[in-house]
Amino acid sequence: MKIIPVIDLKDGVVVHARLGMREHYQPINTDLCGSPDIYQVIKAFLDINDFDTFYIADLNVITGQGDHERLITEVLTAFPHIIFWIDSGYQRVKNHPNNYLPVLGSECYSDDNALELKAFNKRFILSLDYSLSGKLGAVSLFSEQDLWPDTIIIMTLSRVGSHQGPDLDKLNGFCRRYPHKQFIAAGGIRNVADLQALKQIGVQQALVASALHSGMIGREEIKTL
Repeated sequence: MKIIPVIDLKDGVVVHARLGMREHYQPINTDLCGSPDIYQVIKAFLDINDFDTFYIADLNVITGQGDHERLITEVLTAFPHIIFWIDSGYQRVKNHPNNYLPVLGSECYSDDNALELKAFNKRFILSLDYSLSGKLGAVSLFSEQDLWPDTIIIMTLSRVGSHQGPDLDKLNGFCRRYPHKQFIAAGGIRNVADLQALKQIGVQQALVASALHSGMIGREEIKTL
């Protein structure tokens, strides 16, 4: 099981994501890291484990309120040995540092422009995004396998930071229907037991933030995985 730490950026700092209610996200202040500075948060994560992949969501871009492009570029330069999955809303193909891998979320696309994903030549991570009411954004992306890369996030926003546990039923359904794809769990992961339950249904990677910040998943717990 591979854990990918999550960093949510809003207004220049790292915030605590909860239930997908982005307007209420507050700067990080946890037992793991008392500072919302992105460099301090990355250092705190690396003190737990030698993670080689991080996920960064630029919430300002996703919500149409500016961006963190310069800050993200500086971070990628500072940590050239780490691969960063970058979710910055609607994206077009462009030149990025070698350690930048775009995350394209269904919520930021429509059925009218979903075919633009072909231009990435499958060098991206697809995020299939769900709210409490169901699928978000381009509905066609949930079934058009020709547009899918090998690695796909199943993002249940209503469970993010909720301590409800991952959506095992939804993830299990994807793993059974598309056994040749790698699915990544996102939202609700509380502890090692959740990670082990995910592994049992065929999920080998998970996006995690709250459980790392709370200490429910720490150095010793990662060793057991």
